[in-house]
Amino acid sequence: MYFRKKTSGGRAYLQIVESRREGAAVRQQVIATLGRIEDLKESGQLERLLRSGARFADKAIVLDALDRGEATVVSTRRVGPALAFERVWEETGCRAVIERLASERGHEFSLERAAFLTVLHRLVCGGSDRAADRWRDDYRIDGADGIELHHLYRAMAWLGEELPKDQQDAATPFAPRCVKDVLEEELFARRRNLLTTLDVVFMDTTSLYFEGAGGQTLGRRGFSKDHRPDLNQMILAVLLDGDGRPVCTEMWPGNTADVTSLIPAIDRLQRRFRINRVCIVADRGMISAETIAELEARRLLYVLGVRERTDKLVRDLVLDDPAPFVPFVLMKPRREVDYEAKAVTLAGRRYVVCRNLDQMAKDAADRATIVANLERQLKKGDKSLVGNKGYRRFLKDPDGDGFSIDRERIEEDAKFDGVFVLRSNADLSPREAMLVYKQLWTVERTFRTTKSLLDTRPIYHKLDETIRGHVACSFLALVLKKELEDRLAAADRGARASWPAVMADLDSLTETEVEQDGKRFLLRSAPRPGASLALSALGVALPPTMRQIPDA
Repeated sequence: MYFRKKTSGGRAYLQIVESRREGAAVRQQVIATLGRIEDLKESGQLERLLRSGARFADKAIVLDALDRGEATVVSTRRVGPALAFERVWEETGCRAVIERLASERGHEFSLERAAFLTVLHRLVCGGSDRAADRWRDDYRIDGADGIELHHLYRAMAWLGEELPKDQQDAATPFAPRCVKDVLEEELFARRRNLLTTLDVVFMDTTSLYFEGAGGQTLGRRGFSKDHRPDLNQMILAVLLDGDGRPVCTEMWPGNTADVTSLIPAIDRLQRRFRINRVCIVADRGMISAETIAELEARRLLYVLGVRERTDKLVRDLVLDDPAPFVPFVLMKPRREVDYEAKAVTLAGRRYVVCRNLDQMAKDAADRATIVANLERQLKKGDKSLVGNKGYRRFLKDPDGDGFSIDRERIEEDAKFDGVFVLRSNADLSPREAMLVYKQLWTVERTFRTTKSLLDTRPIYHKLDETIRGHVACSFLALVLKKELEDRLAAADRGARASWPAVMADLDSLTETEVEQDGKRFLLRSAPRPGASLALSALGVALPPTMRQIPDA
C-alpha cells in the first residue's frame, strides 16, 4: 500500500493505492482519493494524517522526532573499524591464540580485548596507549567497555614478557624469547599448509627512537635512521614471507649493527619456524664481506643489493661487461615498465645487472637538464655554482683558474642510469633474481606503514617488556592490514579504493543511540563506498539501519 500522485484535468490528487496480484499480473486498486495535493498541504491535513499514522510505526516516530529536534540523542559511536577488523581478528587466529596463551594467566580482565583495542587503535589513527584509552570512548567495540588504561599497560607487558629459561632455545645474543614470539609462531602455524613455505624471506631493519631511557637493555645510542642521534633507540627488524605477509619481528639494542644481526636472525628464524632452505633477500645496508662469507659457509642462499657506485669491482668491471641484456616487461597496476637484465660472473661471484629503461630515460633527461643549466650559469660566472650539489658533481677546476664542465664525469654518471646491481648465489635467472629483490620494497613499505600509519614511534614505555609488547601490537596490526588488503585484491576491488580511503570510510560509519517515549533505538549511518567494499570483501553484514535496544 502506498501514496500515489494522480494528475487529472491539470490538477494533482493524492491517492492511497494497493497492489494486488491476479494470476500472473499485478494490478493496482485505489483505496481512497484524499483530495488535491495543494489543498491538503495548505490545510495541514496531510501532515496531521501522516503524524497520526506514525503513532503505529516506531521507526517513523523516531525519525520524525529526530527531524523536529524532539528526540534525545544519547550518544554517537563509530562502528565501522570494529565491524571489519573483528572478523579479520577472528579469521587470522589472533583472538584464539591470544585467548589460549592468556588462559594460563589469572588476569581479572580480558587480555585479548585489551590487545584488540590497542591493535584497532593503531590501524585507525595510531598513537600511544594513553591515547588509545581516550580514543575508544568514540567507538563501539564489543567487550572493551571495562578495559582501563592500566589494563592496556599490563597487556603490553604480558606480550613482551620473557619466557622461562627452559624455553629460551631460540634466543639470540641480542634478544630473549618472549610471549610475542610464541604468538607469531602460532599465527604462522595456523596458516601453514603443504604449500606454505619460507623459502624466500624478506628482511629489513630500521631504528625507533625513545622519549626517555628506552628500557633496561634496548635503549642505546647508535646510527639513527630517524636522524635523532641525541636520543636512545632500538633496532627493529621485520621479516615477511614471499607473499608479503608479516612473519615475525626482531628487536635489538640501538647500537647493534645490521651486518652483525643478520646471521643470528637467520639462525633464530630456522629454529622458530622449523625450516631448512632459506633464501635471504636484504638491502645494501646488511652487506659486508664477513656476512657474505658466513652465508656461503652455511650454504644459505641470498639475493643482496650491491653498492654499484662505491664497489670498485662492480663500477669498473661488472657494469662494463659486454654481455647483452635480456629485455622483458614488468606489469604494474596501471602501466607496463620495460626492464632488461643480465648475469655477470667475476672472480667467482655472480652478479645480476638490472636496468629500468623508464628510469634510465628519466635519469638521462635530468642530467641533460642539469648540464644545460650549468652551461648557462657558467656564462654568467662560476662562483654561484659551488654550493649547488647538482651542479658541483659535473664541474672541474684542475688549474684553479675557474670551473668548467667535466665531460668524463658526465659520461661516467651515465653508466648508472636506471641501474641496480645484485649479488646472489641462488640458482635464479636474472629476471627472477630482479623480481625477488624488488619484492623487498614490500618490507620497506611495511616500515613506512609501521612508522607513519601505525605510529609506532616515538615510544614512551620504560621497560623492555612493555616496549616489546608495544611493537607486537603494531605487528598484529600489520597482519590484519595485509589480510584485508588481500581480501580486497581477491575480490578485484583493490584498485577501486586506496587504503586511506577504505579506513576513512570505515571510520565514518556510525551508530547513534536515540531515546524516544521511554524507548531506545540505534540509527546506523549510510556506508560510504570504501566501507561497503571492505565489509563485502570480508563477508560482514551491516547492522539494520534502525533497531530497538531491548530493555535490560
